Amino acid sequence: MKAVILAGGLGTRLSEETHLKPKPMVEIGGKPILWHILKIYSSHGINEFIICCGYKGYVIKEYFANYFMHTCDVTFHLDEDNRMEVHHRKNEPWKITLVDTGDHSMTGGRLGRVRNYLGDQPFCFTYGDGLADVNVGALISHHQQMGKLVTLTAVQPPGRYGALQLAGGAVRNFQEKPDGDNAWINGGFFVLEAEVLDWVDADSTSWEADVLPQLAAAGQLSAFRHEGFWQPMDTLRDKNRLEDLWATGEAPWKRW
Repeated sequence: MKAVILAGGLGTRLSEETHLKPKPMVEIGGKPILWHILKIYSSHGINEFIICCGYKGYVIKEYFANYFMHTCDVTFHLDEDNRMEVHHRKNEPWKITLVDTGDHSMTGGRLGRVRNYLGDQPFCFTYGDGLADVNVGALISHHQQMGKLVTLTAVQPPGRYGALQLAGGAVRNFQEKPDGDNAWINGGFFVLEAEVLDWVDADSTSWEADVLPQLAAAGQLSAFRHEGFWQPMDTLRDKNRLEDLWATGEAPWKRW
């Protein structure tokens, strides 16, 4: 099974980093968050990827074109034949196709742009800026059992602000990281049947605003409830949280 990853947006809320690189190339623990996403899928046996590039897509292409330069020690033999010797190669079992899906395409439009690389088999699909400890194998099995065109991973995000329990003018309880409002939201990590590509009309099609509501109305959208770790990287605060988890060896998404 292949996995398609959206990696073309501007990432304006993380402009501290994204004025130089696309958001999926922002690093967590010295590696792009995109690398972490590939590792999540690879740990579940999915090793063929189609990356939907857009804004500063050349940065992603350069990273994988020079993967060993970024991940290994190297010796440059300038005194001989100008060759590069790679030490302690860290090979990954990945096949990666990088597709220019336009600077201004919407999420659905980007998916539509890569249909020629997908064939007629089901595939995974997710955002290039979110990490989770989703059991991808169980997700795929759930999709097969439900028999719908699309399965999304439903998550319950934590609250972003400290919560107060008040009694008159007194604070009875303070919770730094409340559980949120218990609403289930779209957490990415989809499984799609190839036929759903026919629901994408143009580059301006939004996956979230156009396609998903139509699928739900048609009874063709199922949800896989994930109650474990899930964290998007929308802001510098989110990035710092992911960095802290990685630095302390407590990254829940690291299953490899």
